[in-house]
Formats: sequence, structure tokens, C-alpha cells
Amino acid sequence: MINVTFYKDSSHDYRGFKLSGHAGFDDSGKDIICAAVSVLVINFINSIEELTGDEFDCKQNEKKGLMDFNFSGDISNESKLLMESLVLGIKEIFYENEQYIQIFFKEV
Repeated sequence: MINVTFYKDSSHDYRGFKLSGHAGFDDSGKDIICAAVSVLVINFINSIEELTGDEFDCKQNEKKGLMDFNFSGDISNESKLLMESLVLGIKEIFYENEQYIQIFFKEV
């Protein structure tokens, strides 16, 4: 199962997320749930790098299905919008595939 925890600060701004696990929908390389989540997350990170000047820390372990992303400074309006878009996309996958993904929200 994929577990996604989104981190929000006291101002309700997203500060990052941690994603871990594999969906188990199908064999590795054929799992469309993992592929969909991966595309959203990789596109999000690439967009932050290319479209904003915001700084972040990101740790990953492909074998474990781990991605730990955190903004390390101020967050631009562009990054806030990109983060909202990521949350929306992950929620949509969850609504159709609740047995393969869990979503949590944590205040940091």
C-alpha cells in the first residue's frame, strides 16, 4: 500500500510530504497506481525546480518506494499552487483506489 503524509504548518500551508510503499495493484513495472502517483510526484518536483526559486530537501529510495520532500525556506505562491495540485491529484487517485493508497495530513 502507498502511504502519503502531507505536512502543513500552522498557517495551513503545505510544507512537504512523505510517500512510502508500493500499491501492489500489479507486478513491478505494470502497476498503474504506482505509475500514476510517481508521475504526479516527479512532475511536481521537476516543476518546483524549473518554475520556482524555492529551496527544498528531497530524499528518495526507489526500492522502498520512499520519497521525502520538504521545503527548506519560504514558499512562493507558485509552489503553493503546485503543492495544491499535487494534493488534488493524489486525492483523485485515492478516491478511485482506496485499497491501494492512504492519505494523511499532519501539522508540523
